[in-house]
Amino acid sequence: MYHAIYNHDDLDRTYVQYKPVNLPENAPLVFVLHSYGRYAKDHMQSLQLDSIAEANKFAVCYPQGTIDVNTGKPYWTGGLPSSGIDDVGFLTGLAKHLQTKYNLDPNRTFVCGISNGGFMGYTLACESPDVFKALASVTGTMTGHIWKNRNSITHPIPVLQISGMTDTVVPIDGSMSTEFGWGGAPHMDTIMDYWGEFNGCNQVDTLSISPNIHAYRYTKGLNDNEVWYYKLEGFGHDLPTLDNSGLNANELIWQFFSRF
Repeated sequence: MYHAIYNHDDLDRTYVQYKPVNLPENAPLVFVLHSYGRYAKDHMQSLQLDSIAEANKFAVCYPQGTIDVNTGKPYWTGGLPSSGIDDVGFLTGLAKHLQTKYNLDPNRTFVCGISNGGFMGYTLACESPDVFKALASVTGTMTGHIWKNRNSITHPIPVLQISGMTDTVVPIDGSMSTEFGWGGAPHMDTIMDYWGEFNGCNQVDTLSISPNIHAYRYTKGLNDNEVWYYKLEGFGHDLPTLDNSGLNANELIWQFFSRF
């Protein structure tokens, strides 16, 4: 693991890179986007893919967001109607840079994120689907701006969404405040139905996992694309683990990505 700098738009942007031992050529690459107020260097306290990457031989990139001038905290700008920071360009350029530098597979480059990182992931799914081939969002959603402009998306990618049904920060029912541009998208059920339809999925399977985990998989889509939707009853705005919910989000994310 090492820290590095990538310059975009005359800004030195930082990231943490994890490269497994004996990583084969043409290996997958997974971007992990931190939540609001967090730093890439300590983000392994939440979404943690290093050990999974070592076992399955894929590279991981933990990029760093910039500082929100309103709060002084790190964040991702993706999906907000106006911002001077081009995070889409930064993350897309960094992905291409790492693909070339380490001979990683451009057809197996994925993005996952938690909370604000999930918002950014949806923005990349909408604005950079040629680079990021699948998305996993944990407690994130689409901003109202991205939702309203969804018809401009060029082509669909597979999506995994994990939501807590008692999340009060990013409510599953779409009631998040529109202040600062974050809210405005509908109920997550509606969003997942949209992605399922957009991916051409013509079958929805209900999985029996546990009484508090409601899981749905939209399958038989274009290019075998799928959309996975996990709703956790009695769970809030947090990273699901076996201990707190019965679901290991980190393992599920790689299980999902590895299909594509």
